[in-house]
Amino acid sequence: MPTVAIFGTLDTKGTEFRFLRDRLRALGVETLVVDCGALEAPAFPPDVAAEEVAEAAGTSLAALRARRDRGEAVAAMARGAARIAARLFAEGRLQGIVSLGGSAGTTIGTAAMRALPVGVPKVMVSTLASGDTRPYVDTKDLCMLHSVVDVAGINRLSRRILGNAAAAIAGMVTA
Repeated sequence: MPTVAIFGTLDTKGTEFRFLRDRLRALGVETLVVDCGALEAPAFPPDVAAEEVAEAAGTSLAALRARRDRGEAVAAMARGAARIAARLFAEGRLQGIVSLGGSAGTTIGTAAMRALPVGVPKVMVSTLASGDTRPYVDTKDLCMLHSVVDVAGINRLSRRILGNAAAAIAGMVTA
């Protein structure tokens, strides 16, 4: 059974990532959740902790939290997420990747996606998808899905959008 890695900021978007994880599991896909949230505790236990992501970036979660600098934390977690994604792929532990978020989540999620080779399924649900996505996509084959509404809880619209994203990545990894 294929595994989809879910890279996400579980400190701020835990409800949404749990919904996405549960939807993927309901579609018959294994999941591997990587917590990329740097400022608070995760909303649910991940498979890969934020501490490991920070360490992959050459820092510690404690140091990022002590400085409380959101920009620095996002940059560090993006570097770490890219390294973790590349490692998981090299180990054969992921066959696809999905993420969601606003500017911080998109920066981190797409950094992880760009670390993977062309052909590995990649889906990013983002509030930024209706604008200039070149800095996030670069030369990779990632799909961006506009969240339409802010990624802030599960409602009638976000339920549909996140459900569509889960179905898209599930279809890609099982094709």
